[in-house]
Amino acid sequence: MQAHAVGGAPATPVSARSRLSAPIDGASVAIFRMAFGAIMCWEVARYVEYGWIQHYYITPSFHFHYYGFEWIRPWPGRGMFVHFAVLALASALIMAGVWYRAAAVVFAVAVTYVFLLDQARYLNHMYLICLVGFLLTVVPADRVWSLSHRGSRDRAVPVWSLWLLRFQFGIVYIYAGVAKLNPDWLRGEPLRSWLAEHARAPFVGTLFLHEPTVYVFAYGALLFDLLIVPALLWRRTRPYAFAVACGFHLMNTQLFTIGIFPYVMIAATTLFFDPAWPRRLSRRLLREHSTTSVEPSGAGSLTLSRFARAGLAVYVVVQLLVPFRHWLYPGDVHWTEEGHRFSWRMKLRDKDARAAFIAVDPVTLTDHEVAWQPYLATWQYREMSSRPDMILQFANAIAADLQHRTGRRPRIHAVVWASLNNRSPQLLLDPAVDLAAQRPSLRRATWIRPLE
Repeated sequence: MQAHAVGGAPATPVSARSRLSAPIDGASVAIFRMAFGAIMCWEVARYVEYGWIQHYYITPSFHFHYYGFEWIRPWPGRGMFVHFAVLALASALIMAGVWYRAAAVVFAVAVTYVFLLDQARYLNHMYLICLVGFLLTVVPADRVWSLSHRGSRDRAVPVWSLWLLRFQFGIVYIYAGVAKLNPDWLRGEPLRSWLAEHARAPFVGTLFLHEPTVYVFAYGALLFDLLIVPALLWRRTRPYAFAVACGFHLMNTQLFTIGIFPYVMIAATTLFFDPAWPRRLSRRLLREHSTTSVEPSGAGSLTLSRFARAGLAVYVVVQLLVPFRHWLYPGDVHWTEEGHRFSWRMKLRDKDARAAFIAVDPVTLTDHEVAWQPYLATWQYREMSSRPDMILQFANAIAADLQHRTGRRPRIHAVVWASLNNRSPQLLLDPAVDLAAQRPSLRRATWIRPLE
């Protein structure tokens, strides 16, 4: 049926392109921009205060690399401190909306560089910050309440920019919920042991030792992740969902060591409110009784080019598909780790492991255990010992070092005993396999033993 305008004239169909480029109030995007910039300034300050720059990036002599990014190395000398200073400046400029586009590009590149320096430092929230950083390079989040646009009447952002940010954070919530639909989580592991660690907390500590509490937390977190996005999108449930989200994330700050992640997520939930909510709130706080709405202006520059639309479409597809790549590998992803990263599988496994490395001389066939201490920091060893791809990378590094010293490349065997979610320890890898003969690959690692 053909739509008709008033008076019987045929109405012009509204294309998807036009709907995505329609102007909306940029106030909520501006609030998120300012909150995100402030949180990232705080994060850099924490790195300086706690000495993490030195501890994680300067002191270690060995760094675990992501596949395909082996060429990335820490800056020499005081370079890492300068790098974090630049990161702090870019964060402040984003918050203030000064030289916003350039600051967003610098921030995105700088924070991704830090993320890629050491695989042992993989954190879901750091990966999320990298993604948001790159999204801010294309989202015009400085159109409202920025020092560069003072006095400007251009108050609009395109619809796509708001929904792109909503999509990114919605992916985190929903995929985290889907990942919880696994047997271990549904039987209360590893949450049971984590809650027990807080048994001495004042007033409520003893509750953490009771089974009903474990299941309330496990299934409550599952339902929260799966339902919070629809609840935030529905106007009737939005205020209650926001209150629940704030309570959920603030509780996590007390139960787990997860850095700035809860605060980033709280800031992101405000994106699901009406785009003009900050203006309405300010009018209420200032007791202004005007009912005149602020119409967004500046629609002429909001249309995306064909190249930009294609790029964003590819980005969306990648974000939808990458978290499911573990289906390409056999076995339990929490055990094999194949496809675990970049999939929003957060706080789902407690894995304790001990790894020993045996070097065998190819000529004399003598063997000896290689100590990991000369190569790794303790925190690196803890992360590496339960992750097969990092074990392989370290085994090749040992082989290369011994070959440099002796002129012969030894065979390297790893004896790794691991316990997943309070199971009895079992061998993670086949100890008979020469890891020095294996190369890092995205293909299935046949030398990982199945979880019994």
